[in-house]
Amino acid sequence: MTYDKATVRAVLDKVKQSGRTALNAPESKRVCDAYGIPVPQEGLATSADEAASLAEKLGFPVVLKIVSKDILHKTDAGGVLVGLSSAEEVEQGYKTILKNARAYQPNADITGVQVQQMLSSAQEVIVGAVTDPSFGKLVAFGLGGVLVEVLKDITFRLAPATREDALSMLDGIAAAEILRGVRGAEPVDREALASIIENVSRLVEDFPEISEMDLNPVFARPDGATAVDVRIVVDFSPPKPIFRPTQDEILTAMNRIMKPNSVAVIGASGEEGKIGNSVMKNLINGGYQGTIYPINPKADEILGLKAYKSIKDIPGAVDIAVFAIPAKFVPAALNEVGEKGVAGAVMIPSGFAETGNEELQQEMVEIARKHNVRVMGPNIYGFYYTHKNLCATFCTAYDVKGKVALSSQSGGVGMSIIGFSRSTRMGVSAIVGLGNKSDIDEDDLLIFFEQDDNTQAVAMHLEDLKDGRAFAEAAKRVSKKKPVIVLKAGRTSLGARAAASHTGALAGNDKIYEDVLRQSGVIRARSLNDMLQFARGVPALPAPKGENVVIITGAGGSGVLLSDACVDNGLQLMAMPQDLDAAFRKFIPPFGAAGNPVDITGGEPPKTYQNTIRLGLEEERIHSLILGYWHTIVTPPMVFAKLVAEVVEEYRAKGIDKPVVASLVGDVEVEQASDYLYERGIVAYPYTTELPVAVLGAKYRWARAAGLL
Repeated sequence: MTYDKATVRAVLDKVKQSGRTALNAPESKRVCDAYGIPVPQEGLATSADEAASLAEKLGFPVVLKIVSKDILHKTDAGGVLVGLSSAEEVEQGYKTILKNARAYQPNADITGVQVQQMLSSAQEVIVGAVTDPSFGKLVAFGLGGVLVEVLKDITFRLAPATREDALSMLDGIAAAEILRGVRGAEPVDREALASIIENVSRLVEDFPEISEMDLNPVFARPDGATAVDVRIVVDFSPPKPIFRPTQDEILTAMNRIMKPNSVAVIGASGEEGKIGNSVMKNLINGGYQGTIYPINPKADEILGLKAYKSIKDIPGAVDIAVFAIPAKFVPAALNEVGEKGVAGAVMIPSGFAETGNEELQQEMVEIARKHNVRVMGPNIYGFYYTHKNLCATFCTAYDVKGKVALSSQSGGVGMSIIGFSRSTRMGVSAIVGLGNKSDIDEDDLLIFFEQDDNTQAVAMHLEDLKDGRAFAEAAKRVSKKKPVIVLKAGRTSLGARAAASHTGALAGNDKIYEDVLRQSGVIRARSLNDMLQFARGVPALPAPKGENVVIITGAGGSGVLLSDACVDNGLQLMAMPQDLDAAFRKFIPPFGAAGNPVDITGGEPPKTYQNTIRLGLEEERIHSLILGYWHTIVTPPMVFAKLVAEVVEEYRAKGIDKPVVASLVGDVEVEQASDYLYERGIVAYPYTTELPVAVLGAKYRWARAAGLL
């Protein structure tokens, strides 16, 4: 539609000139009219007679509302009266509202009373917008009226929202079924609601000074939707600009940083126990084939390599400099690094913003920006890029090459990544510490990993996003090609916002992350173990070609638990067709159970597992298999593992490659059997029914977001 931007600009200019932070009701109506947001017919009265006259023109019944820049929540002040059906009631109502407002806030600046056409009752919803420090403009939708703060059933999307985004919001609340019509009620007009969401999101995008907006309630009817009450808050102070290089600039720098041909170690040392010594040993012993330059003004040689007093003394080019000196010496050394033309500074030292020393960190960033040096850190363990045999860190070396890249904001989490990767023999392409994220952050990494042929999946631990919008834009693009897994630490709410709006108060930090990450196609992990297991398992599974999941189990109890896990992870258990049910029954005993799960019972020989799994793979209507194994002497764990691997490999050779995950319950032998299966691309775990299904669910979430289903 065509928006009337000139009208909105005129309204906002007037509000700014008057020094106000909120629009009054008539101004809000003009803004809504300009952007195609339906509101009731209304007018402003400054006397009881004028209120009665307006009501007669609009038609009874009407609603009266106080109009005051000092009274934000009208109901709390007794400033709303509904269902007034005569001129006499309106006159008396006008006086009552003024009396209530004076009692509530004696010094309030009262503009008048809004007289509004009263609409017939309908489903009440809320449409709103907020400005988030990280993600910028967001649009919100949920159940409205008195339920909004009770149920807190609300969902968010980045603004501007597309029609597809808007429609997904209608389905994204817990009470979505109510909007579709329940117990004989007609469904609401979804297109009308989607239009309001779209238009609100476009409004706040076009006019950034609108910091918050509430349409609550919006009456959603079968034949349309109308915003009954509108509140718009403005903030005319410009936001602090976020440093954001172009994508080409990021990629050029990140390629030099992640795949350097030369590395300088600022503070290199030959003394055991020093960080500069550990970094040097890791670079040398890790097999890095590029040139290593130790920098130490007091040494001529370190670990057999010529040392330099300053990085400026090095004759050749240097791609990155790893800092292993105390924080207070960083600015001077970084200035020399910048003058040398180094692409990246890997800041291992602590003692910056994490200890309250914001000034030192800001000084460091300003020096880096002056010389176009990208900074990783500070307060980090460094980073690894295995395909260059690069261990630019003071922690343990790691050299198992693979296709998964991982990053963490925490050093401890980074070491967990290394330990897990080593114990599970999960090859990685990179492990990166981000620490304080003074400069390089997750969206820089995503831009690099997107084009890195050595990376097929990305997993990230983060506590916050410095530029959430840049991350969301990068993740939405990257996740179409490569799974992006995120563990967001600190899932508790940061508390209600200072602004007194329904939408703002409901914009708990984690809820925004939840919705924006989903909008961006990200797989969200709920725990560190989930993040690591998803990083290992999601790339191992082929992409499913459909939603039909079948469970084949040798234990009825496991089948029930596996079914529960499917529901928990958004997987669709296939409704078994009659002919397929009969086909499975040919292979299982009479006391077994076909249907879904297919329960072959625990006493069956290996051939029963083999036949049912083969049927599950060759049947085109089945898209994924979940296997539940029960340890018996009839079919020992390794016998089960080998026959499953054999059947799966047989069908892969025929071009049939479906996701297959397995839960193995039994004695300790199931551990070896699970490892055997995992090594052959069948995600398998001992002692748990939940984890294999969670990994399959993560694969499905990625496939849906990537548009593969």
